[in-house]
Amino acid sequence: MYDVLVIGGGHAGIEASMASARMGMRVGLLTMDPSTIGRLSCNPSIGGSAKGHLAKEIDALGGVMGRIADASGIQYKMLNTSKGPAVWSPRSQNDKDLYPLFAQHFITTQPNITVIREQATGVIISHDCVKGIQTSSNTEILARAVVLCGGTFLNGVMWTGETATRGGRVGEAAANGISDVLRSYGLETGRLKTGTPPRIHRASVDYTKTQPHNGDERPVPFSITTPYVRNQLACFATSTSAETHDILRDGFSRSPMFTGRIQGAGPRYCPSIEDKIDRFAERDSHVVVLEPEGLSTDTVYVNGFSTSLPFDIQDAGLRSIPGLSKAEVLRYGYAVEYDFFYPYQLKHTLETKAVKNLFFAGQINGTSGYEEAASQGLVAGINASLAVREEGTFTLQRSESYIGVMIDDLVNKNTDEPYRIFTSLAEYRLLLRIDTVYTRLSGYGRAFGLIDNETWRVIERKENVKRTLSSDITSLKITPQAINEYLVSLGEEPLTESTTVTNLTRRPKVKLEGVLRYATEIFTTVCEEHEDVVHAIETELKYEGYITKLHRDIERFKDQEQMSIPVGFEYNRVKSLSTEGRQKLQKIQPASLGQASRIPGVSASDVSILALYMR
Repeated sequence: MYDVLVIGGGHAGIEASMASARMGMRVGLLTMDPSTIGRLSCNPSIGGSAKGHLAKEIDALGGVMGRIADASGIQYKMLNTSKGPAVWSPRSQNDKDLYPLFAQHFITTQPNITVIREQATGVIISHDCVKGIQTSSNTEILARAVVLCGGTFLNGVMWTGETATRGGRVGEAAANGISDVLRSYGLETGRLKTGTPPRIHRASVDYTKTQPHNGDERPVPFSITTPYVRNQLACFATSTSAETHDILRDGFSRSPMFTGRIQGAGPRYCPSIEDKIDRFAERDSHVVVLEPEGLSTDTVYVNGFSTSLPFDIQDAGLRSIPGLSKAEVLRYGYAVEYDFFYPYQLKHTLETKAVKNLFFAGQINGTSGYEEAASQGLVAGINASLAVREEGTFTLQRSESYIGVMIDDLVNKNTDEPYRIFTSLAEYRLLLRIDTVYTRLSGYGRAFGLIDNETWRVIERKENVKRTLSSDITSLKITPQAINEYLVSLGEEPLTESTTVTNLTRRPKVKLEGVLRYATEIFTTVCEEHEDVVHAIETELKYEGYITKLHRDIERFKDQEQMSIPVGFEYNRVKSLSTEGRQKLQKIQPASLGQASRIPGVSASDVSILALYMR
């Protein structure tokens, strides 16, 4: 008997297992092949726009994705730095072989985790409560809570051209049976599709016809526990052409996507190359980035060329791209279609509404991406442990994390296509910057026992530096003689009298770091060792008015969140609700008035009527 049984060794399963074990649970991690734990199925990278926010939040909560990414990282870039600080996002290129090795090291050295080499075929349920799982060897493995992280394996089918192969990932079998069992308990499933591009041999690329994409001069790690990282490889950019598009169009009649063989919806924001050509017919070029997959491998990931077209079409299309005229394909691209469960059937804890102590995390909930999966695995693992200990629940609000935004979107808005996190989805994104992540979330990780003493001391030191520096610059005055040279160099008006560093930093072109270096040498070390802290304080000063308004909005948000709606409430009793609003509310069963207000189809008047009825 296990306390928590985690099904699947992908990014969701890793975080769920590690969180549960660190919370003192006896954990079983069931996987068909232990050597595939942590495998980077698609792009060998972590982070990206908004995804980097998730990876940082995982680290702040005590998860391990950031640590594994830093241990296996080969190139680092901070994205969107030409825009406002709210959307700055870290991204790393990772060694595809090292990442799973470090992931497996975390799992195998963590006390309380037992890796079980089995294939789950069913879920054991009694009196609407999960009791364990059934395996392909007719073994029953019992547990007090189950976290199902099925990835793309539930009834998975891989497609290349007109050829279909059962499986969830190349060379790995599909997981059949689980969907059928859960459907019998009323859970609704759908089909989604994702894909991957070809991998080509490094030596077959003519790099003189590509543009190098180097990492940052000063790379920034994901985890607060990592002292430094370094860039070791470059990526290279090229692009498709009108000739490429003509070649690929010739294969559309044999494409499983266009012939209707694939029924599942694909990702809107990471489409296949054939989908891009079809949807954006007016464009005759799309960017393709050649990303080395590691330090000791010859494989190159052709980012931007995800496809399920036949082999011969993939070959011809690739060789029409500048730099790839002699491309040697090591593995062809393919699409994978799989079952998912509509996430309106979940609570915000990621526990299913139909079956007690059964949690879903990752692509099984209709999401795409490693970071989305890992975030859900962490939340599900924490809540599974709390359920076993009968110690309440853990949920994150939209106002305090991107993880909260994602889960709230999934539960309220549902999904008919793979969900991807974006900064535009977070209405409080100015507060959810990567430089505020430990202030916002590390307290939770510490309370659950996910952050050890050494890491906590590092976090506390950062917070103390921030508090002290924020206080000091409020009273620290700077004279015109000390700062005017700097101001004139920026095109700013020189001072006529002394002012505080705080006031001066509010000027649009002025950098806090620059002011501190001119003001006194005392702060030179702070600027060098705590650049992120200095930048966070500067941002809060420059956006002070907006931040104050957001905090007022959050207080109003909290008022609605605190107005709870009874479990199983019959919305049909409220006759004045709109028909669509009543149907959506009855289906999703929101836990609060705030949640009800965020359901598409529920109007402002519906919310007002419901508020009156609740009172």
